[in-house]
Amino acid sequence: MVKPNGPICNLDCHYCFYLEKEKLYPGRSDFRMNNSVLERYIKEYIEAQPIDNVVFAWQGGEPTLLGVDFFKKVVELQERYADGKKIENAFQTNGILVDDAWAEFFKINDFLIGLSIDGPQELHNKYRLNKGGKGTFSQVMMGLEYLKKHQVEFNTLTVVQKDNAQYPLEIYKFLKDIDSHFMQFIPIVERISKEHNNNGLQLVTPEYGSNAIISEWSVEAVKYGTFLSTIFDEWVHKDVGQYYIQIFDVALEAWLGMQPGLCVFREECGNAMAIEHNGDLYSCDHYVYPENKLGNIMENPIVSMVESVQQKKFGSDKITTLPGYCQSCEVRFACNGECPKHRFIQTPDGEKGLNYLCAGYKHFFNHINPYMKFMANELRHHRPPANVMTWVKEKDNGFKSYNLGPNELCPCGSGKKLKKCCGK
Repeated sequence: MVKPNGPICNLDCHYCFYLEKEKLYPGRSDFRMNNSVLERYIKEYIEAQPIDNVVFAWQGGEPTLLGVDFFKKVVELQERYADGKKIENAFQTNGILVDDAWAEFFKINDFLIGLSIDGPQELHNKYRLNKGGKGTFSQVMMGLEYLKKHQVEFNTLTVVQKDNAQYPLEIYKFLKDIDSHFMQFIPIVERISKEHNNNGLQLVTPEYGSNAIISEWSVEAVKYGTFLSTIFDEWVHKDVGQYYIQIFDVALEAWLGMQPGLCVFREECGNAMAIEHNGDLYSCDHYVYPENKLGNIMENPIVSMVESVQQKKFGSDKITTLPGYCQSCEVRFACNGECPKHRFIQTPDGEKGLNYLCAGYKHFFNHINPYMKFMANELRHHRPPANVMTWVKEKDNGFKSYNLGPNELCPCGSGKKLKKCCGK
């Protein structure tokens, strides 16, 4: 994940965990990635990939602040060093500066755009404010219109916080209304230090031992689980195969026995590093802290830092520090303790390292279990998982058309008798 202008942004979103990273570079006024760092990064990143398809992920801060010409240089360098490999670009933006020039560039160069939007106007404007404290909804909608005008492929990223978590269907229907067919719902959970830190950062890691409190905007665990479950119920009845929600796709991978494609749900992590504007490489964009700096690409090859003892330990710590409570959990195969950044509460028996969102994920993964089992079985038999929508209608009707006796096993996969389950 590339931060070509570091934490610099034209917005002042109250819940943003990255804006304060500017304090890691005191006295610096220019956060623009210079040509030497950019070229070194692109060259080494392409060379390091063992496959023929290389994906670059550009984030910030806000990358559009660098201007279109900066990314024309990016494409030029990628073409120079591609060496026969296919290059793809993903670009996360708040959409404020997107205009005809940007949208035309994105289309010509096949950039996949991630647009940050938190729901309808009132919900979006709660936290996503400009530097003057004003809501940004109308500007984002204008940027979206430019993307649509030029037929740019896009998905939406919605931060789920304490306030908008109460309106799952309103958000889901809104995203469908703006033609978002690919959606991400990202929970925001942060702790704020009540004491002064030497690095000047207020948002702290799970290992932080001093006084810290949950931020007022952090989503509540069970609320997040019910948020996802409510959207899932709407989706599984009528939208499978038409709208794609990242966490639903990732869950299906788990029910198929695959390693989830999203890092937060994998057994180990460490493959989603972040590179800052000056070439500093960090273990993860959620761990941009001095102790998680691996080095600088102008001094050390990327591969040597990726394969360093420090980074390998960072990745394996996810599984080796998993509490016993999680290891025996019925949904561990789908969750794997989620992101280590959120593991700062205790298990019921007092063990450290339980994920703050545990209760929410338990609720969600157990809720979707019968549907995921059905869809996974359809895929194994080379049938479309969208068949689940017909199956759900039967389920809602108690499987009456199946002509099963009340003491036979319920077709939903619960293991219970029909009369004790969907047929009751």
